[in-house]
Amino acid sequence: MSSSCATNPYAEAHADPKGSGDIRPTSVQIIHDEGLVNAMAGKVMLVTGSTSGIGVDTVRALHLTGADVYMQARDLKKAETVRNDILDTSEGKGKLEIVIMDFESFKSIREGVKTFLSKTQKLNVLINNAGVRNTPEGQTIDGFETQFGVNHLAHFLLFQLLQPTLQASSTPSFNSRVINVSSGAHKGSKINFDNPNLKGIYNPRLAYSQSKTANILMANQIERLYGPLGIHGLSVHPGCIVTNLQKHDLRSSEERDNYLRGNPVLQKVLKNTAQGAATQVWAAVSKVWEGQGAVYLEECRKGHESDEPDLLNGGYKAYIFDKEAEEKLWDMSCQLVGSTE
Repeated sequence: MSSSCATNPYAEAHADPKGSGDIRPTSVQIIHDEGLVNAMAGKVMLVTGSTSGIGVDTVRALHLTGADVYMQARDLKKAETVRNDILDTSEGKGKLEIVIMDFESFKSIREGVKTFLSKTQKLNVLINNAGVRNTPEGQTIDGFETQFGVNHLAHFLLFQLLQPTLQASSTPSFNSRVINVSSGAHKGSKINFDNPNLKGIYNPRLAYSQSKTANILMANQIERLYGPLGIHGLSVHPGCIVTNLQKHDLRSSEERDNYLRGNPVLQKVLKNTAQGAATQVWAAVSKVWEGQGAVYLEECRKGHESDEPDLLNGGYKAYIFDKEAEEKLWDMSCQLVGSTE
């Protein structure tokens, strides 16, 4: 690991990317580099979207810490397959358990939280990783635009229900952390406060961008409200990874291969899922982020402000740190999920 800077420890590895599987760090490497193999026994972590893409590698790395890790999933059979695969190879000594929740249903989330809290009264790290991308226009069971509902409101409700547990679990040596997995796609849209469901103006990419901006504003507001109480909110851009998340864009392996062949720059920055999970794992466990929040991380470093629209160049739009927008989204979200927090 480069010693160039505590908040940019892998600068050299990211300086000249060579594509998926290059020298950029993986999520498991983060755990080894931080010296955390079976060093977090007694800690409890919950990962949403744990059965595909970077969610699997996030769970795999966190389990290596020795913490008890809980996997949110919709499909029990799929979750059991992932769980068994990880347990077959993991050196981690903590529990690895499944919690069923459907993020298109507030009722299911509430029931899932009850199940989770029946298994443990502790939660030190919450990684809000689940998401959908560029979906056709649709609604959740509760009547919200699918991407805003699943990517933002579901995680907002989940946090509200788990906030007391996160606060009670926080210790002076390890404050609780909430990691919201966003995207460079946030550059595509602010929050449409007058029409968050985008009725009459729906566009899949616009909706995805809005939901990813919401993820960041939520993490920032967690920091403003709960940072002094021992809960810190951080947001993460994982980078460019081709997973099932792109199923509405690249419907076949042939489409994917043709897309990549036609994008040599994308081929260079592309990561595999283990590399894509690295930044969120770093945010969740690294000592450098102890007691800190309201930061946007990418490439295992703090992001930089940029007006460059090209997502491959990284950076963030200034509006993700608009305190008025953070407060307004928080208040609106409380009303939409039926929370009084």
